Amino acid sequence: MRVAVIAILLAALSACGTTSAPEPLPAVSADPSAVPSQSPVPGKSPVPGTSPAPAPADVAALPAVVGMNHQSAQDALQAAGFYYLTEEDATGQGRLLVSDRNWVVVEQVPAAGTMVAKTEKILLRSKKKGD
Repeated sequence: MRVAVIAILLAALSACGTTSAPEPLPAVSADPSAVPSQSPVPGKSPVPGTSPAPAPADVAALPAVVGMNHQSAQDALQAAGFYYLTEEDATGQGRLLVSDRNWVVVEQVPAAGTMVAKTEKILLRSKKKGD
């Protein structure tokens, strides 16, 4: 009886399918000259822990937006490649600039004409029209 059960199990296992042997991995060379050289990546620091210098294309003069309505000022800065924009109520009341077209830029930090990285934060201080 035991022999019959074992024979049935073996038959069932063999009917489940066959498995193929895994493919061998490619040979690895121990020759250090076989490692591809790494060329420096623009904007990346070759020395860990140091800040890379921004690429020339990533630095530009900040456009003058003081006196513009807040929405137009944002549009002008974005057109120049500056996207890290923050804003605040210049009156000190802490109001949110909900409708940007109803606000006028009274100060920009850094000042217009300053050469800055396009990734640097630009602060627009605005007041509501009529303030």
